[in-house]
Amino acid sequence: QVQLVESGGGLVQPGGSLRLSCAASGFTFSLSAMSWYHQAPGKERELVAYISPSGTNTNYAASVKGRFTISRDNAKNTVYLQMNSLKPEDTAVYYCKVYRRDYWGQGTQVTVSS
Repeated sequence: QVQLVESGGGLVQPGGSLRLSCAASGFTFSLSAMSWYHQAPGKERELVAYISPSGTNTNYAASVKGRFTISRDNAKNTVYLQMNSLKPEDTAVYYCKVYRRDYWGQGTQVTVSS
């Protein structure tokens, strides 16, 4: 009964911001490293951000470093991705994933276009 539900996607103009959320259930969230991936049209799914169970350690793909911030609230079983200074090349479906397990959400669409 593992479940990951992403939300917060939408259409934004270049330079805009969005905050994605992933609500998790069915596993011990506070002991699980979490991650965000995206998949753009015609491209492979790519890891964009990682966060350790406590939230102390994070890592980012070079393409989003300095613009995106991953965070988590273990009391709410939720992981977030704050996306700033969005670019058209950020357009993709964004998925959350339990880092070391094959547990995926259904994804949320982010479209950056003028």
